[in-house]
Amino acid sequence: MEYSYIGKPFRNVDAWKKAVGAAQYTGDLRIPGMLYAKILRSRYPHARILNIDTGRAKQVKGVKAVVTGRDIPNCLFGTVIKDKPAFAWEKVRYLGDEVAGVVAVDIDTAEEALDLIEVDYEGLPAVFDPTEAMKPDAILVHEGINEYEHVPIISIVKDSNICEHFKIRKGDVERGFKEADFVFEDTFRTQPIQHCQIEPHTVIADVDQLGNVTIWTSTQSAYVTRDAIAAGLGIPANKVRVIVPYVGGGFGGKYFLKTEAQTVMLSYIVRKPVKLILTREEVFTATSVRQPLIAEIKTGVKKDGQIIARECKLVWDSGAYCDIGPMISRNAGLSSAGPYQIPNVRVDSYTVYTNNPVSGAFRGFGMPQVTFAVESHMDIIAEKLNMNSLEFRLKNVVKEGSISATGQILHSVGLPECLKKAAEQGGFDREKKEKFTGVGIACMHKSSVNPTSSCAFVKLNSDSSVEVITSGVDLGQGSNTVITQIVAEELGIPPKQVTVSLPDTQVTPFDQGTISSRLTFHIGNAVKRAAEDAKEEIFKIASKILDVSSEELGLREGRVFVKAKPETGLPLQKIPMGGRFIGGIGHPVLGKGFYSTAGEGTVLDLETGQGANPAAFWMYGAQLARVKIDPETGEIKIEKIVAAHDVGKVINPLLLEGQFQGGLVMGLGGTLLEEVVWENGKTLNPSFVDYKIPNSIGLPEMVSIFIEEPHREGPFGAKGCAEPLTACIPAAIANAVFDAIGVRIKELPITREKILRAIREKSENKKKENKDS
Repeated sequence: MEYSYIGKPFRNVDAWKKAVGAAQYTGDLRIPGMLYAKILRSRYPHARILNIDTGRAKQVKGVKAVVTGRDIPNCLFGTVIKDKPAFAWEKVRYLGDEVAGVVAVDIDTAEEALDLIEVDYEGLPAVFDPTEAMKPDAILVHEGINEYEHVPIISIVKDSNICEHFKIRKGDVERGFKEADFVFEDTFRTQPIQHCQIEPHTVIADVDQLGNVTIWTSTQSAYVTRDAIAAGLGIPANKVRVIVPYVGGGFGGKYFLKTEAQTVMLSYIVRKPVKLILTREEVFTATSVRQPLIAEIKTGVKKDGQIIARECKLVWDSGAYCDIGPMISRNAGLSSAGPYQIPNVRVDSYTVYTNNPVSGAFRGFGMPQVTFAVESHMDIIAEKLNMNSLEFRLKNVVKEGSISATGQILHSVGLPECLKKAAEQGGFDREKKEKFTGVGIACMHKSSVNPTSSCAFVKLNSDSSVEVITSGVDLGQGSNTVITQIVAEELGIPPKQVTVSLPDTQVTPFDQGTISSRLTFHIGNAVKRAAEDAKEEIFKIASKILDVSSEELGLREGRVFVKAKPETGLPLQKIPMGGRFIGGIGHPVLGKGFYSTAGEGTVLDLETGQGANPAAFWMYGAQLARVKIDPETGEIKIEKIVAAHDVGKVINPLLLEGQFQGGLVMGLGGTLLEEVVWENGKTLNPSFVDYKIPNSIGLPEMVSIFIEEPHREGPFGAKGCAEPLTACIPAAIANAVFDAIGVRIKELPITREKILRAIREKSENKKKENKDS
């Protein structure tokens, strides 16, 4: 079908506002009477608070309040597990934990007072290794884990540091291993990395004299923030208003509460607006990082390469608080067996408290870590079976109608095509012509969280311009542009006539948030339905003017017309909407739409992980990397990256290309450069001086391939693709490194030091083998 606006390369609707500085971020806002806050943070990874002396700090001129956990209500915050106080009460659990807050007339005064707060601590034993923290006799980070409120879809292990144990049990794994001709086992590790958003975390909170709370914040979900604050304070949700201005990047790091609870509590004390802006060091040490993973994978295969059994043990380091960790464990656990048809699967995915800094959501929700492990393991197996790794994958990969490890019948599966196209464009089977060059391929699948919901209003003005009212947060990925194109397509009007609101829980309807690559699918459906509803209202008005039934009317190119007589009709701006009337005919047009994926099978059995619909939809992709290694220095040069991903239907190829390139560069950073270094709970590199990210110089050739396998429920067949773009690169590069020099790197990042060490170990092992023979 030919569309007017769907599939067309429209420029980002917010680009000009951002380019000229007209787009306001939370940091740009100035609220009358606003004060400024700074946070005193723990100097210990685990310690009891004996005393806090705030006397000298309160004497500083311009200080309006100095607040500790003992000055505010004893309430806990958390969306998955309510385990975190706004300010520590009896003990601190990591280096960076909030101990006290200062409110002052300006930031300099607040910082001066901060230095005068004296805290007496009693140091406690700490645990930094998640495998040690899992042991029965381990030091407990949270003694009260049994009493914490938590969502019913997770399994807390009582009297332990394990705040989630997610399981999948499909078939009989032990029998599968016995029937296998070969069994392979490997262990892989991934590192913590930072989101590195351009905009640091910023919040303004205003608690008025009646206890009404207004929050301006750079969050990825207005409603999740509202509900978490209301639940933590024990007040009705309608007493909390969350407004989200423009957001300068999120990547998961601005989902769930980060600094909102502290800012609200400070405003609660002074009853004035309070603004808190984190420094870059605080963003590194006191918000969240990507969860480190230890993955153990065991696979049984037949001689012909058929996989018949797989066992996965995943251990996630959540740090001192759970944040969203249990849901990452669940999401990644769903996919940890890989995008393959395997009759016997056993998964145990653990989220573990430690005294490290907090870990949380990061683009991919655990999939970059899991995919590195699974896809490296797949290449190891193929090499030992003497099979072509592409053929090995294609033999086992899921297809349309395959059944997932949880029992879901899969639909809109473009993965075989992704693999074939990536291999073809990257020259996977091309004979190597140069020494120390290699090519590697990897593939993945990822579920989109289920169940979630989105709502939208589409309001037509009397001049036929349109306002779309949603709570979706555009983080820079271009969701507002996609919404604009969908509404324009449905109403037959130019995109320039459409504007999209910013989220405000007092005005805009519910949305789950910008997570899990869900906006195009969920909000896309909601706004499409709202536009269809508005169109029906337009037809009701026009039918009275044109003296035909609504069913006989069509709408295209800004004109309502009679289908049987296309020449009969009138321009959309002539339809009496809003406050205009023609001969007593006309009424306001407000289209309403919602989309929800709730239903049977969305909640998995806690013991078996089985359920018919745990994913709203599945995303698929394959990536190829071509590398060149200098064996003398260990330097890796990435010559080419090919990414082929199933997007369902392309809404905007220009924005999609930008998503691909941004995701690939972020993936390169997490593969080769980035690592938050911890030593006994302390972050050793909390700035861009010591934490390296990719820049535009020296980037490889990047090839983007859009595979369209329409989803029957997606708007025009579309589904998300943003998160999977970072997931395949680590394994593809690791596989290419092995192809180039025959060494296997099983721990991220893949640095030149690790390559040199692996080369040296390989040489020493070869010498030993020759000597023994």
